[in-house]
Amino acid sequence: MPRAGLNAERLARAGAELADEAGFDKVTVPALARRFGVATASLYAHIRSSHDLKVRIALFALEELADRVADAVAGRAGRDALLAFAGAYRAYAKEHPGRYAATRLPLDAETAAASAGVRHARMTRAILRGYELGEPEQTHAVRMLGGMFHGFVSLELADGFSHSAPGAEESWTWILGFLDAQLSERAPH
Repeated sequence: MPRAGLNAERLARAGAELADEAGFDKVTVPALARRFGVATASLYAHIRSSHDLKVRIALFALEELADRVADAVAGRAGRDALLAFAGAYRAYAKEHPGRYAATRLPLDAETAAASAGVRHARMTRAILRGYELGEPEQTHAVRMLGGMFHGFVSLELADGFSHSAPGAEESWTWILGFLDAQLSERAPH
């Protein structure tokens, strides 16, 4: 019989908190059971496996990040939308490093298609409409922005910029300005 108060959603949320505290790679069903003070076996009434738990955490984090980005870009266009999107993405990763790591979990095609990852792509395309890019340039730009944001944030979280000047903030600002200029230059005149 399922333990009162525990459900898959609560376990995913607690798993996300554990990921932020200990690292996404340290999230296991036994670690989560210890957090709730229950036997590991009792969690299997709500989740199928450690992989299922990690997928649920990834879906939770993708949704949370999409909500954060959507709030940031609401009512903005062009450069302002690009900066707001990038800033929200970076802030989320820094505030929730374990959850951010969860967003990078490879999902099967069906799960990915139903996830908030689709919202991320739509929001990126909405930002790019301000630059009036056609296809296939818009798809290239979606991939470029995703790769740039993820690469920068991953290096920053790994303390990759702390040993050299200029600082990460200055580089972030420069990169976003460069991206805006390049996207603007690609727009039809």
